[in-house]
Amino acid sequence: MNASYINYQETQSFSPTILRYLEQDSQLSPFLSHWPTLDRFSELLRNKSVEVDRTLLVGVLKEQYARNIHFDQNDQNVEQNIELLNLKNTFTVTTGHQLNLFTGPLYFIFKIVTTINLARELAIQFPEKNFVPIYWMASEDHDFAEINHTYIHGKKIVWEQNAHGATGQIDLSTIEQTVKIYTGTLGISEHAKELATLIIDAYTKHANLADATRYLVHHLFRKQGLVILDANHPELKKEFGSIILRDIIEQNSFKTINQSNQKLNEIGIEAQVNPRQINFFYLSNQLRERLIFKDHRYQVLNTTISFSEQELRTEIQNHPEHFSPNVVMRPLYQEFILPNIAYVGGGAEIAYWLQLKQNFDHYRVDFPILILRNSALIISEKLGTKLEKLDLGVSDIFNRVDSLQKEWILRHTTHQLNLNSEWQAFEAIFEKTKTRVSQIDTTLGPSTEAVKMRLQKTLQNLEKKLIKAEKRNHNDALLAIKNIQNELFPKGILQERSENFGSFYAKYGEHFIDSLIDSFKPLDFKFTILREEGQVEQ
Repeated sequence: MNASYINYQETQSFSPTILRYLEQDSQLSPFLSHWPTLDRFSELLRNKSVEVDRTLLVGVLKEQYARNIHFDQNDQNVEQNIELLNLKNTFTVTTGHQLNLFTGPLYFIFKIVTTINLARELAIQFPEKNFVPIYWMASEDHDFAEINHTYIHGKKIVWEQNAHGATGQIDLSTIEQTVKIYTGTLGISEHAKELATLIIDAYTKHANLADATRYLVHHLFRKQGLVILDANHPELKKEFGSIILRDIIEQNSFKTINQSNQKLNEIGIEAQVNPRQINFFYLSNQLRERLIFKDHRYQVLNTTISFSEQELRTEIQNHPEHFSPNVVMRPLYQEFILPNIAYVGGGAEIAYWLQLKQNFDHYRVDFPILILRNSALIISEKLGTKLEKLDLGVSDIFNRVDSLQKEWILRHTTHQLNLNSEWQAFEAIFEKTKTRVSQIDTTLGPSTEAVKMRLQKTLQNLEKKLIKAEKRNHNDALLAIKNIQNELFPKGILQERSENFGSFYAKYGEHFIDSLIDSFKPLDFKFTILREEGQVEQ
């Protein structure tokens, strides 16, 4: 694929907060540790105080991989990276995401590729240190409706299942039919068959969603040395136990994040998430319910489970795995157990991480450098040819379809469709008329102006009719523009937020991942346009 790049502003698809972040707006500085530049990485590495239990971390990773991954010569890069985590000069670059069905939308893949490429770039810039890319599986999330579907070739595929508790523990015994539907959309190419086999092995030969996701993502990215961590582990939670206890009892995250939200609001940034007084769930079997403080006890909502303060202390000490951080505490947990220096996230994630810096400071945990994941639009050779025939540039296609069609008409018509010169002539006449009228009666000025406004509106309506008439003359071209937009922006949103990677993998195989690796530049902060070139080998 051929890569080109445009500014994020040109896509008209990113929030003002993210654009301010990319522009390094100084008003955001209090909510960050460092801006995302190589100079700042150098500074962070000099001052980074890492006190994580590396032996424990490596042991947990080996235990988790042993559950369903049998290392062979193809897994050497992963094995090596796990072992590197034992060394004090090794740091992690992390991204996290839910366990979306069949990986969900394309941006799941984009996040991981950005993470891999950033680790590689840092290794080149700082050769005396090691950098390991980490995918943090959000196995403790409970919103099954957010992850139980995906879109491929525009078709929605849904796994119908009654699910409760942490999504990582969801049983896969009912997924076989959904797998058949998904693999049936891939086609019959060799790459399609390869992916179908991988999907079948992942989802029909494992007991739960966490194991299936680990298997799938590992086989997609093992060549690049991606390390996958499921932090829902009793020994890792035990490391975090002191903060779990303090935050539940003292409600520090509730206080600090609300303070940050107020400060962000003062500079025009609305909070993405709002902390609760207690920012932990109680997790057990198929249960994941909020903890609240009521009637002098710590109660688990919708259950009869409750704790006194002493009982809570005992429960955290004996069963730390029962306590699951919510969206505002998960980042702190991540940074507490990993030697991490950068977090790769989407726009909404970067925005809510800005809310968390003060809470990190409170607990004296290093805040990572925030990296906006790479975004991309993939244009098939067929669509690329159509764009060229229509004389449309890459940035043009991000406009709304009605605006794009109007702009195209104005560029390609042989007629003068605006009435600017006519209006200028009318304005001159009205100025003369206004002068004559005012000489007779100064109170008639508003009446003259009202006539002028009515005429202006009439001319504007006539102009719209001219454009509409010319559109009928170019109906085929305008229909082609609409169809291109519908294909590149399904449901009116960025392709990456809807379409699954499977349609591209079925066409390109591993070369699809390789193309992303070759094209994504994490620290350039440009939107990537990927265009097919020539025939696709099957």
